[in-house]
Parts: sequence; structure tokens; C-alpha cells
Amino acid sequence: MSTVIPPMTLAAPPRTRPWKQLRAEIVLTLVGLLAFMLFPTDLGLLTNMATMSIFALSLSLVLGQAGIATLGQAALYGTGAYVAGWTALYLTADPIIGLLLGALGGGLIALLSGAVMLRSTKLTLVMLTIAVAQLLLELANWARWLTGGDDGLAGFEVAPLFGIWEFNFMGHTGYFYALGALVLVYFLVRNLVESPFGLTARAIRQDPGRVQALGGRVYLHLLAVYTVGGVVAGLAGALTAQTSKVANLFMLDFTTSAGVVVMIVLGGTRRLAGAVLGTVAYMTIHHIASTLNPYHWLFVIGSMLIFVLVVLPEGLVGLPDRAVAVAKRLHRSGGTR
Repeated sequence: MSTVIPPMTLAAPPRTRPWKQLRAEIVLTLVGLLAFMLFPTDLGLLTNMATMSIFALSLSLVLGQAGIATLGQAALYGTGAYVAGWTALYLTADPIIGLLLGALGGGLIALLSGAVMLRSTKLTLVMLTIAVAQLLLELANWARWLTGGDDGLAGFEVAPLFGIWEFNFMGHTGYFYALGALVLVYFLVRNLVESPFGLTARAIRQDPGRVQALGGRVYLHLLAVYTVGGVVAGLAGALTAQTSKVANLFMLDFTTSAGVVVMIVLGGTRRLAGAVLGTVAYMTIHHIASTLNPYHWLFVIGSMLIFVLVVLPEGLVGLPDRAVAVAKRLHRSGGTR
């Protein structure tokens, strides 16, 4: 007697509604619109928050996902700013072209420098990233005829966005331009992180030797991640230059790299939302504390950083999860009495 085995049927994967796939981007857009309505006189600060959030996303991708220790991300950010300024001065004032060329400039510097630096690891890698940033800073300072030196690269104009919306002193166009870029970059980076490319990057961060043993090309993959991070950082720099109409040496300075590291540590290194949350928290505290006391505002930042590292090692983005866990623990302890 034979047994008939029914054919195997594969269950269709559950359908996910499009709005759920874009939930983070929708929330980001709504928060941006709400901020515009609540703080219409602080658009300069809000625009800077959006551009720096993109910069923080680049470091979150490089450091948080792939584990590439770097303190020289400002080299890529500053390159994008100067390329956007040069594009507006000597090539075209179109903001989209300047933005794309700035992103390519940051990616090119990341590719060239990463090809050398990523053959090292740990402390050596950190020192090399600082050295590259300082080298570019000195070159920019030396080539004053090209970069403007301490005065910065200024005097360039940016054409109306899509030939319609002008960048005026009110900052409306600049803010929505930066907000739109932030939402788009977040969407692209999130999808990259959730793809096999991003999964491989996280696997390399956890155990590069095992990935190598399984046939993975660790060096080439890290170089690809670092280059993509350079593209995002360059785009952020270009966006900053276009909305502020200046590119200066501070964008290449070590303090800029250190500041963005503090931002992602505050928000949460391992999650992209932490990059945005940490940037907003850092810049809000900076704005308020420096207004109250311009000489000791770093004390407030340092205190908050210590608190986050001790109490919330996963960053501010993990605060809701921690609160839920504490509530459950209290509920269980109350139920056992």
C-alpha cells in the first residue's frame, strides 16, 4: 500500500501595507512639518538639524552598522561642502547638481582614503582617519586662493530649487529642501541596512574572521560601506553649504567629527533612528545651554553623555524599550507579593 504525499504548498508571505514600510519616513516628515509650524522663527536651527542628521546617518552606517571606527568623518563632510561651493561658483548654480557633485566628492575621498586606511583596524584605523582629516584641513588652509582660508568659501549663489523656489533670507525653501533630503536619505539608508548588503556589514562588525572563513570579502565590503558613508556625508556637507551659502575650514575640523560621534552615541549607535534623535537632542541642548551660559554649555552635554552611557547604553532611542521593561519588572514584582 503506497501513501500519496500531497504536494508542498508554500504559504505566501504576509503582506505589509506600504504605509507600515514607510512608517519611519512618515513620522520624520510629520515631525518636520510640526517643527516648521511651532518654530517658524528658528528655521536656521531646524535646517541645520536636518543637515547634521544626514551627516549623523553617514556615521551611523559606517560605525554603527559596519563597526568602522572613525574620527575623521568631517573630511568627507567638508569635501562635499567645498565641492558644492565650487560648483555654484564655477560650473552651475543649480542646487541639485551641486548636491550630487558634493555627494560624489565625499564618496571619492572615502574611496581613496578607505582603500589605504581599511587595511588597518582598531586604534591604528582611528588614528589614520584623524590624520586624513587633518591633512585635508591643512591643504584647504594652504590653498586659500581656492578655499578662502579662514574666511571660508563664500560669495556663491544657489539658483531657485527646480527653477521655482528661491533661497531667501526667511529660510523656507532651505528648510523644506533639507527636510526632503533627510527623508529621502533616511529611506535609502534604511533600505540599504535592511538588505543583504547591510546584513553582511553587521556580520563583519560582529565577527569578521567568520565572514572571511565563509568566503566573504571583508575588506572590499568595508570599503564599499565606507564609500557609501562618504557619499552621504558629502551630501550633508553640500546641503549645509547651499543652505548657509558658505563652506569653511570648521567643516573639516576634528571637533566636527567628534561632535557627530557624540550625536550618534546619545541617540543610539546601532539604530538609524538614533542618529536623528541624537542630533536633535544634541543641537537642542547646545542651543539652550549656550544661550544661558556660552562658556560652560559643554558641561551639560558631557553630563548627559555620561548619563546615557551609564543608564541607557543603547542610547535615547532605547528609552521606550527600557521604560516598558522597567514597567513589566515592577508589575511582576507587585504580582508576587
